[in-house]
Amino acid sequence: MQRNVPLFRGAALALVFAAGLSACDKGAAGQQQVATAPRVGVVAIAPQRVALDTELPGRTAAHTLAEVRPQVGGIVLKRLFTEGADVKAGQPLYQIDPATYRASAQSAEANLAALKLKVDRYKQLIAINAVGQQDYDDAVSALKQAQAAADTARINLGYTRVLAPVSGRIGKSTVTEGALVTADQATALTTIQALDPIYVDVTRSSGELLQLKQQLASGTLKSAGADAARVRLVLEDGSAYPLEGKLQFTDVTVDPSTGAVTLRAEFPNPKHALLPGMFVRAKLIEGVNEQAILVQQDAISHNEKGEAVAMVVGAGNKVEARVVQTPRAVGNRWLVSQGLKPGDRVIVEGLQYVRPGMPVQATPAQGGGAGE
Repeated sequence: MQRNVPLFRGAALALVFAAGLSACDKGAAGQQQVATAPRVGVVAIAPQRVALDTELPGRTAAHTLAEVRPQVGGIVLKRLFTEGADVKAGQPLYQIDPATYRASAQSAEANLAALKLKVDRYKQLIAINAVGQQDYDDAVSALKQAQAAADTARINLGYTRVLAPVSGRIGKSTVTEGALVTADQATALTTIQALDPIYVDVTRSSGELLQLKQQLASGTLKSAGADAARVRLVLEDGSAYPLEGKLQFTDVTVDPSTGAVTLRAEFPNPKHALLPGMFVRAKLIEGVNEQAILVQQDAISHNEKGEAVAMVVGAGNKVEARVVQTPRAVGNRWLVSQGLKPGDRVIVEGLQYVRPGMPVQATPAQGGGAGE
């Protein structure tokens, strides 16, 4: 029995040595696996307060556009305004030669006066049966016609002075002094545009119109009164217009060929900073999301089904593909409504080297991203 003890001890030592070698092999393999795992930059999701709005491109349009045309014909003697200036309703704009119209008015007044005397005389004579009833009736009828002719002559004489029909910014004149104009001619003498308030017209699809109305009804869009939403403007140079307007949803017409609708926003314009025809961007004020989750746009890809996908570092530092909902963009980032939660580590750098299930080495992204 004593001769077998050394042999037993030798076998036990061999087993221990083999187990040690196996453990060393596994540790080395694990270290090698960590060493070969790709390094990715991640951003930890942190909810943040975000003001939301909807941006609609559009163009400004005058609140009122009046084309000035002569109501009588004649030679233009004077132009009484400065092109591009602001004019008031009733302000004289042109003087048409009144000579013939003044003569017609004087003739009509003289004829009216004579007929008035005749009617007064017949009125006395008919009381003593010196004239017949028919003669008196004819004289009264002639007096009424003369009165109408005199009124017309006075009106035409007044029309020789062309007045501004509305207040606003007047454009250039299409005629000069000495030009011959005719009543109700096709070409306007000039145009006047009322600029305060001013309109902004935006075009959207009928489906988007229904969505905007639902958002207004639910309170998602901030109301500016009955059937109106609050809206701000961004000018063509990127600057913000300081005054707030309202977007009207009444009297909307759908174009049957395109399915598009034109919505009209109204803005105060006391300094005439907005001019007709300017390109602007109207921002509908929706409200504030206190717990918004934002992810930079290049961190979101799409799978074969067309679903938006974000790559996340999950348990065991392995990559997970998360299907997310991105209802809208906020600046250069996506607003994520479903699929991500606070604390998730979204891969924003090194996406080209990873696939779902792969172990990775996660480090904070250098460029920031979702949490900014």
